[in-house]
Amino acid sequence: MKHLENTMPFIPDFPENATLGDVFTEFPTTSKPLLDFHEVLLRGPSPFTIAERELIAAYVSGLNACSYCHGIHTKTAEAFGLAEGVLEALLEDISQAPIDEKMKPVLRYVGKLTREPAKMVQADADTVFDAGWDKQALHDAVAVCALFNFMNRLVEGMGLKGTPRTAIEGAQRLKGLGYAGLSKALGL
Repeated sequence: MKHLENTMPFIPDFPENATLGDVFTEFPTTSKPLLDFHEVLLRGPSPFTIAERELIAAYVSGLNACSYCHGIHTKTAEAFGLAEGVLEALLEDISQAPIDEKMKPVLRYVGKLTREPAKMVQADADTVFDAGWDKQALHDAVAVCALFNFMNRLVEGMGLKGTPRTAIEGAQRLKGLGYAGLSKALGL
């Protein structure tokens, strides 16, 4: 996914290179519980590793062409052990991407849920179960997918555009602090 140069955000008094941190500190009442949810979902117990949950976040963001979230969560997934270049390969062709076969049905599921949510059927969930995942895994995949469809709309709706630097710095913060630490660092 190509990273776009930052442009002015849609909130007039935000800085030119505004980040989600600026949004979170401007709107703490909604941002604190949102970051708490991120922490539980992306760092708490799950059948998926942290890298796999960040992979789902980055994949959904890539499908939505949200360069800001795709960049940060690609770099975060890589910081937790995902091989470089995997996300770009997944966006090109899941079947040929160099990733564990067990993750491919999960990514197909969240891909369809992102692109065509009203067309989800039991057979879609069954492919996830047939790959060896349980109901907790399906829940977590759906929740990460839903969260990042939400986050992509928040970012795009506020006019935030990511750069390679934004991605690297954001990933370093998330790797080092997690979402709870980010919330504390922002004073939420």
